[in-house]
Amino acid sequence: MVKQRIKPNYRRRLLRLPDLDHCKRSVLNSLGSPASRRVYEYAIDQFIAWYCSEPRLAFNRIVVVRYRMHLESRGLAANTINQQLAAVRRLAHEASDSGLLSPELAAGISRVKGVKQLGPEPPMLSAIVWFRQPHHRARIFFATLGESNVLTTTGG
Repeated sequence: MVKQRIKPNYRRRLLRLPDLDHCKRSVLNSLGSPASRRVYEYAIDQFIAWYCSEPRLAFNRIVVVRYRMHLESRGLAANTINQQLAAVRRLAHEASDSGLLSPELAAGISRVKGVKQLGPEPPMLSAIVWFRQPHHRARIFFATLGESNVLTTTGG
């Protein structure tokens, strides 16, 4: 007699509050640092509040992309958005591990890209690049000597 393999049933794409709460507890229990737990708990609570406020959304990649757009529209910093997306990715991974979400959907959610961090270059780096140019080095050297007439001859 041949045993039939039962395929897992991943028909539940719409996760309810108890499912999300269970996954949230799993995520928080897997974190070691109390600070990480606090940040992840806040981020997951924010996502769950947004997710439950939208009518009949399936938990998939498109929903997480919409959540990212929601975060961007709130004017949050890139670091904050990326941190919140990391918590949502972890939530999807836990939902997949507990059988509430298919591995394919969890993989799709994990591929949602974060926000690029654009901004001014760090001040120390720009100071180092500025100092490497020879004519700037000469200005600094003469300025430390206190020779104001030399500064005018070097173009300073």
